[in-house]
Amino acid sequence: MREATEEGDYLGSAGRRRLLRAGMGSIAAAAAGGLFGSRVAAAEPLGSSVPEVDKVAIRVVTDSYHHAFERSTKLGSLEIQRFGFAVSTAEPPKRAVQNEWGLAWHIESQRGAESRQVLFDFGYTPETLLNNLALFGIDPSRLDAIALSHGHYDHFGGMVGFLEATRGKLKKDLPFYMGSEECFCTRELNVPGNPGKFGALDREAIKQAGLVVTFAEKPSVLASHGFTTGFIPAEGFEKVLSPTRMSVGMQGALGCEPAKVNAAKRVAMSIPDDFEHEQATVYHVKGRGLVIMTSCGHRGIVNSVRTAVKVSGIDKVHAVLGGFHLAPHPEAYLQQTIEGLKPFNPDFVIPMHCSGEAFIGMAQAQFGPKFVRSSTGTRFIFSA
Repeated sequence: MREATEEGDYLGSAGRRRLLRAGMGSIAAAAAGGLFGSRVAAAEPLGSSVPEVDKVAIRVVTDSYHHAFERSTKLGSLEIQRFGFAVSTAEPPKRAVQNEWGLAWHIESQRGAESRQVLFDFGYTPETLLNNLALFGIDPSRLDAIALSHGHYDHFGGMVGFLEATRGKLKKDLPFYMGSEECFCTRELNVPGNPGKFGALDREAIKQAGLVVTFAEKPSVLASHGFTTGFIPAEGFEKVLSPTRMSVGMQGALGCEPAKVNAAKRVAMSIPDDFEHEQATVYHVKGRGLVIMTSCGHRGIVNSVRTAVKVSGIDKVHAVLGGFHLAPHPEAYLQQTIEGLKPFNPDFVIPMHCSGEAFIGMAQAQFGPKFVRSSTGTRFIFSA
């Protein structure tokens, strides 16, 4: 990430040239408009040289399911460390793993003697996030970046409480990667029988924490070790469902600036979410291939994998893990998805969160030893 300068300034000469081409009004908006004084940067473009790591360890900090009796094991080069109980020889456990509808990951990568740590999403509540971070021994002061997959509350709901609990402990000018301004839009649930407010990212909390909002609208380097896909095209058979509606505009201190979203959406009071701002996070493990994390995969899990392969130029897919957003779909669609993943020949398929039990069962049956069941607290270690 480019070095942060004064508050509200786009960083780096390329970013300044881009803003100057857009006009002085854009500079003023970036400095003091929708981000209200938060520092803003453009993420480093991916380019033709894709970062490569020797190891990446992914801890499931928050998810819906925990089985205390899952055994740690090794499947080929993949080491799977399970978490059971926080016991000691002195006293019984006083804290247990908490589960909820939401997703949060801690990612630790290694390249030679150099390591990086990233918190990817925040889950639904800070209580669960903070409880589990403490149980798993994760020190927020060692984070090198934070990343948000998309603007849904079950992925950023824990953010404000996390930032309050870690105030003064996070690294100075910690980059906060996200897809685009649409992450800030307010949202309402669009689920039959369960409508209602679904929150918005708190700009003031981000500012007070001293984070540098780092937009990665295109394929971008993440904390020098990984990369994000940027925009994921919706292609093929996959349907982009809209469990939420997105409102464009500001509602007090919350919301998104119309001038910074897709021009076709600027005049819409409320529009079904198409998740153009959602992205996948990827690491290239030396000699193994791509480890692709989809979080929710609203744009389609096959589309997400295809985009990761295309933007990196690396055909080998080592693992696909995360939410596949398949729970609402019928069996025929789930089978299409499995057939769509097979040509990529992933070494491991690890569905979580919104993937749905029906798909999990089908994936287990059809991918066989390539399928791995996830559980909150599990640490997946992918090594060269």
